[in-house]
Amino acid sequence: MSQGDGGTGGELRRPRVGHIQFLNCLPIYWGLMRSGALLDVDLHKDSPERLGAALVAGDLDIGPISLVEYLRHADRFLLLPDIAVGSDGPVLSVNIVATRPLAELSGRRVALGSTSRTGVLLARMLLAQRYAAAPDYFTCPPDVTQMLLEADAAVLIGDVALRARYEAPGRGLTVTDLGEAWRDWTGLPMVFAVWAVRRDFATAHPGRVKEVHQAFLRSRDLCLAELDEVAQAAARWEPFDAATLASYFRALDFSLGERQVTGLREFADRAARLDAAPALPTGGAEFFLP
Repeated sequence: MSQGDGGTGGELRRPRVGHIQFLNCLPIYWGLMRSGALLDVDLHKDSPERLGAALVAGDLDIGPISLVEYLRHADRFLLLPDIAVGSDGPVLSVNIVATRPLAELSGRRVALGSTSRTGVLLARMLLAQRYAAAPDYFTCPPDVTQMLLEADAAVLIGDVALRARYEAPGRGLTVTDLGEAWRDWTGLPMVFAVWAVRRDFATAHPGRVKEVHQAFLRSRDLCLAELDEVAQAAARWEPFDAATLASYFRALDFSLGERQVTGLREFADRAARLDAAPALPTGGAEFFLP
């Protein structure tokens, strides 16, 4: 980082960057470890909702934020171009796990895992508008066994959802992949999380933001070129084999091009019509352009 692009009042500090502690973000950070770029940032690992709250509060400068949380606070952020977490079809790790058909959930309890505002809103929109179901929702920690002791369906994201996907058939449960359901419904990709920078930080330190953004893009591209190696390394520490992880990483879409932005806009429009999230600002999402 350049000395001339320091902190407030000339203070030099590393950008405070968020990192979601889920497997779906591993490909974004794989190359940062390989290249040494992690030395140039102050990395904070946490759950999606805690990282989003830290970005909104100004305790982080740059990082992933759920699409819903971005929509609620879009005036504070600029999006980093061409980087996101989503899918253009099955996502594998954002699921409704149910003991009965989704169309039969009206009046039934549905447990909402407490780690994803976007996945939860997508599930609620899908159940209401596609299946005409009006369940009794409640929020709880994302433990599928405990959730299904108290409910007929559970909305899960992340590693626990990925595990549930593979374990559910043996337990007589059905799994609805919300990424796949969204594309079947709209014909568009689903964007679950975006990478954002606080406007005040981008204005004060555009050079630093550009360096972090480029490091993320290089990291992602390196991982995509070495997915099997990444999966083999991750399998040493995760309860999934390398083949399962490689399939999962390939299902994810880490881009934010024109088609993904169209999907993002469609989600925002539908959420706004339900008063579940603010509409996008006039002119659409605003991007960091150094």
